[in-house]
Amino acid sequence: MIVSTARPYFCPYPGYFAKILASDIFVILDEVQFPQGSTWITRNRFKNDQGTLWMSIPVLKKGLGMQKISKVKVCHEGRWQKKHLASLHQAYLHAPYRDEHTGIFERLFSSGQENIFEMNMEIISYVLGELGCTTRIIRMSDLGIQEKGTRLIVDICLAFNATHYLVQESARKWLDSIFFERSGIKVEFYKPPTQIYPQLWGSFVPNLSIFDLLFTCGPKTKSYTGMHNK
Repeated sequence: MIVSTARPYFCPYPGYFAKILASDIFVILDEVQFPQGSTWITRNRFKNDQGTLWMSIPVLKKGLGMQKISKVKVCHEGRWQKKHLASLHQAYLHAPYRDEHTGIFERLFSSGQENIFEMNMEIISYVLGELGCTTRIIRMSDLGIQEKGTRLIVDICLAFNATHYLVQESARKWLDSIFFERSGIKVEFYKPPTQIYPQLWGSFVPNLSIFDLLFTCGPKTKSYTGMHNK
């Protein structure tokens, strides 16, 4: 039983989904603290004729102190929804599958979605559907686990009788592998390979939002995620 975890990022990069596809169970960490600084939970990178196109979703933080990710509200002031849609349409004007996949943004940005977590989950679920993913997706909030740090991850794995915990190589510096070993869980570190695919606008830029891949490659997206379903 392979378990992996991650925070609910906004329009994640392909490696995020590669890890999900390689897992039996994927737990979304919706009850951990929302970061104080910049975070992939509210922004990600796309591509346009100027280079990198950043898309950020404004959220309410001022005066609210420490918030769990599941409680953070989207700020609907201003015209950012229309600006983001216009930027996407312009950046991917010549992408063959743009029209097939911009509908999720049009729907979410016009729905008045109040919660960044729910917005991100709809986007992640949409992509998983396009990938034909069969991995079981669980919310941390449904498990009733209140631990933090490595103990949190170990308890999540134990809740599903996991034999392996799959995590990015970059986590090696903070993850206590001995804690897992004592619980009978093997930690598997991996670095998802950078898959080069046809992009618009010049030289290839790695690790953009997976929507850059969906817009340009459509049904071939799964073959570029670096890992395949079990």
